[in-house]
Parts: sequence; structure tokens; C-alpha cells
Amino acid sequence: MLLRSTFLIIWGSLLPAVVFCSSSQLTADEPSPVCEQITDPHLPNAFRLHDRVISGGQPDGAAGFRALKQLGIRTVISVDGLKPDVETARTFGLRYVHLPHGYDDVPEDRALELAKAVSSLPGPVYVHCHHGKHRSPAAAAVACIRAGLIPQESGPAILKIAGTSPKYAGLYQAVSRTQKMERSRLDSITVQFRESVKLPPAVELMTQIGQTFEHLEQIAAAGWKPPASHPDLVPAHEALMLKEHFTEFQRVPSVSQRSVQFRQLLAESQQHADRLETLLASSGKRPIVAESRDEAAAELAAVRARCSSCHQKFRD
Repeated sequence: MLLRSTFLIIWGSLLPAVVFCSSSQLTADEPSPVCEQITDPHLPNAFRLHDRVISGGQPDGAAGFRALKQLGIRTVISVDGLKPDVETARTFGLRYVHLPHGYDDVPEDRALELAKAVSSLPGPVYVHCHHGKHRSPAAAAVACIRAGLIPQESGPAILKIAGTSPKYAGLYQAVSRTQKMERSRLDSITVQFRESVKLPPAVELMTQIGQTFEHLEQIAAAGWKPPASHPDLVPAHEALMLKEHFTEFQRVPSVSQRSVQFRQLLAESQQHADRLETLLASSGKRPIVAESRDEAAAELAAVRARCSSCHQKFRD
């Protein structure tokens, strides 16, 4: 069955943009995706796939979890590698479930757990990764298709609506191959859902590198000083943390088994982070002098380039 997606955008000073997926070929008893965009500054890239399921980015602190509460969310599912903020979620009466996966696929066992989660845990459910553009829409689409909440044909369109990059071919393939499960089989699956799971050291360090790099991008955008939205960030300290994350990454036993090119990219990233930390070390919370800003930007760009190259070759 072919799904014809139509898009209806409603403009208004007080109304969020809404996109609806529909198909005239769906019968009355078949599921239909909602695809309603949710505009909230504390819930990045959030949109509703189904009455029970919303996909988006990591909730922005207490304000983000408060927004989820106002949306009626009861369960929060993280597919990100970062340890979930279980304590803050609890203060708003929200349950956390940690089901992380990578950018290259939604493995079969994880797909089953996600389908079980969206169909059996208290809903509505909010599925998130870090930014809400790649892993969480893929996870949410796989879960909803498997659980029979939305039709299989809607999966790729959902990823496009979410802005999932085509370079993550594994995520598109995971969604495209997913099929609805028989309800009896889904009901028979037993899953022990946990608030937080321990990840391999390399995965944890990659997550920490990503978070610290994002902090440094905010600092750079603020003129190499603590950004107004995040005044607790100390430029030199964040650069030091980035350097240390790369240093620790090279000490992980499994890294010695990786290719020479992988290890070279890791070592070069550590060297550029080291030079960035040196540039920022003398300034403390003050912005660095004008002549050093271009140099600092170049070092950060060099780290970004090596991370992008590494992701393209070894992760995506």
C-alpha cells in the first residue's frame, strides 16, 4: 500500500506549526500517524507521531520536564548514551526508561524493547535522544510500527519530517525493514525496564565529548566567554575537559584494536583540544584577546573536522 503524505501548515502568532501525515488509501480501522510538530523551546525538535508517542530532543532541565508534564507525558524513554536525569524527572512524577542505541542501526532486541515500551508503559510516552533529529525519531518510528500504532509505509516520511540526515543510512534501513508484530507475540515479551544502564567506556566518552564540544560551540558563539544562557561554563575548563576526554578515550583497551586511521584521528583531536585549552587557560572567565579568537576558532574547527571524518568512516 502506498502512503500519500500531505502537509498542512497552519500559521498564526499564537499557534505552533503543525504537519499532518494522511492517506486516503488507509481504511477506517488502520492506524494513522499524527506528525504534529510541538513548538516548545525546552523540548527541541519535538513532534507527535501518535496519540501515545512524542519524539524529540533531551528535555532542557526542569523547564523541559515541566513541559512534558503539561503535555500529559507519563513515561520518558531515552535512546541517548548520556545518563538520564532521573532525579529531575521524578520531581515531576515522570518515569524514566533507558534504551540507548547508536546512529548506525536500531538493533532487533532494542526494537522489540521499544515496541513493548510504547505499547505497555504508562502513556503518553516521550522518546528522546540528544538533539531529537536522528536516533529518537528512528526509535519512535520503529517502536510505533512494531506495536501497530502507525503503518509501516509512514516510517521514512517521519524521518524526513524530523530532519534525520540521509547519511545515517542504518537508521533509515532500520525503519524501512520494520514490520508490525502480532499483538499476542508483543504481549508475551517480558522486559525489565531500567532507569539507567551502564554503557561501555568508549560509548560514555563519546557522549561526554559531544556534550563538552557543544558547550565550547556555545562559548565560541558568545565571543569566547560564558554564554548568557549558560553562565556556569568556564571556557578554559571546558577545553580542558575536552582534552581529557580524548586522552581517556585513547586509554580505553578496545581502542588499541581499532584501525591506525581511527587512532590517528583520536590523537589529532586531543592535540587540537590541548592547544585550545592553552589559548583559553590564561583568560579564566574573561574573553580571550582579539588576536587569539581566530586561532581558538581554528582549533575548535579542527576538532570538529576530525570528529566528522571519524563519524563518517567509523560510525555512520
